[in-house]
Amino acid sequence: MSGVRVALVTGGNKGIGLAIVRALCKQFKGDVYLTARNTKLGEEAVQELKEKEGLSPLFHQLDINDLNSIRSLRDFLKDKYGGLDVLINNAGIAFKVADTTPFSIQAEVTLRTNFFATLDVCHELLPLIKPHGRVVNVSSMVSPRALAQCSREFQERFRSDTITEEELVKLMEKFVEDAKNGVHQEKGWANTAYGISKIGVTVLSRIQARKLKETRKGDGIILNACCPGWVRTDMAGPNAPKTPDEGAETPVYLALLPESVDSPHGELVSEKNVLAW
Repeated sequence: MSGVRVALVTGGNKGIGLAIVRALCKQFKGDVYLTARNTKLGEEAVQELKEKEGLSPLFHQLDINDLNSIRSLRDFLKDKYGGLDVLINNAGIAFKVADTTPFSIQAEVTLRTNFFATLDVCHELLPLIKPHGRVVNVSSMVSPRALAQCSREFQERFRSDTITEEELVKLMEKFVEDAKNGVHQEKGWANTAYGISKIGVTVLSRIQARKLKETRKGDGIILNACCPGWVRTDMAGPNAPKTPDEGAETPVYLALLPESVDSPHGELVSEKNVLAW
């Protein structure tokens, strides 16, 4: 089936992820995979889109915190499609503001999923991206806000055009360590685990885009980070102004950029516009 195009959304069984799957089913010419950690919930979401909306998503289990799960998906895509055309890294978590879990634990758990697990998915799936493929890493408006609350030294490092993936990983590990020791603020970090995790996603996207330009020049692959906006989901709560379908607009726009364009690439995009980083 290497002639069939394929798109995949992580964390696709609810919220923005489900809305992205819905939009791709309507606009993407090819197979669309909804992935979820929980097979039952994922299959129910697929069934609902089929029965209520007449759409045809497919399901594959994926727990981004489980390397074996990621590799199983990688092998499936390689065997069935010979690669991947569109990858949207949407899966993520956030503790509620009122959550009483100690900050040290919030930092470790949030970074483990939002940054380190997303990094694992990229390591396994980016090599599968076909020429003219599109990759979208779902970040957040909280990332530039959190960056502004970090020390000048951290801001310079996170904005650097030469920062490496290894350096970024060390910085993310340092934040978790400082949070565990209760010294993250005095060391210059913003007081938000979610915000730091999304700084990681945004900077990772900049690094990955740069690497793609170097290693796969001429393949026309485009990779960006995006902010869906404040969306009414389980994660963001009922007071957010946007519906999930509205939140899906920018990620889907980036996923479906025509072959003829080469930008935006390596940017943070909100409301279809590039944000200054």
